[in-house]
Amino acid sequence: MATDARRGSAAGGKGVRRDATRPTAARRTLRSVPPGGDPLADEPAVQAEEESPLGDRLDGRVALVTGAGSPDGIGYATARRLRTLGASVAIVSTTRRIHDRAGELGVTGFVADLTVEAEVGALADAISDQLGTVDILVNNAGLASKASPEVLRPVAQLTYDEWRAEIDRNLTTAFLVSRAFVGGMAEHGWGRVVNLAATAGPVNALPAEAGYAAAKAGVVGLTRALAMELVADGITVNAVAPGIIHTASSTLVELKQGFGTPMGRPGTPEEVAAAIAFLCSPAASYITGQMIVVDGGNSVREAQYR
Repeated sequence: MATDARRGSAAGGKGVRRDATRPTAARRTLRSVPPGGDPLADEPAVQAEEESPLGDRLDGRVALVTGAGSPDGIGYATARRLRTLGASVAIVSTTRRIHDRAGELGVTGFVADLTVEAEVGALADAISDQLGTVDILVNNAGLASKASPEVLRPVAQLTYDEWRAEIDRNLTTAFLVSRAFVGGMAEHGWGRVVNLAATAGPVNALPAEAGYAAAKAGVVGLTRALAMELVADGITVNAVAPGIIHTASSTLVELKQGFGTPMGRPGTPEEVAAAIAFLCSPAASYITGQMIVVDGGNSVREAQYR
């Protein structure tokens, strides 16, 4: 027969289930204090609670941000924020313009094609020699560029090479770079990996973007798998999924769509960078395997009424 906890309490306490969130040993009887009286005069000294070591500073940490070649992009904004928080930052892109960005930020820049396994290995060696073990990895590489534009074609018309290009640029890069650096994090017992997903794929989809959507959905799957593999090593792995963000690569159509979001505007790279930086911080130590959507509430709204 089931025991009624309330009846047990009335019968003298047997069978009572104590609320573990309110330990009885820590309770004190409240009493009134006359005006001008000392409320602690008759109380035993209470040791001050130690200040929490968690915060957002990243002093002494080494961070790598991929895909940071554009001065108006999410990668650049993220590198700037991590640098401000005290991290030693390395940035990488496929062109030599990364050295201009590195000079502007006061960080170290590298040129590498992150879809090529050998170049990722060379990047890992170079960063290790110059900066040491990477503690924070932001896999931002993957956005289209003028040299490698996004493929917009229905699945029935999509070539295999076009499919592979979207998968390699948006998913394979995150796999290769993560594989190259998480071992060093595990040896040190601390690490942060943040992968850039998107609302397209994990949350919604658009016609003619199947390759991109599949790749970004794959980024979330990779994030969750890595999170479970690395949790015992003190490493958290999360994803950030931006919606419509005003960057240098934004089209006019995308910007107009941004003004149709619940907030009435597209987001900024700095707003996405703020979410990324939080997930990189010591304060985010109990968050792993998650995806944070940064889209001004656009994916929440069921329908737009006029």
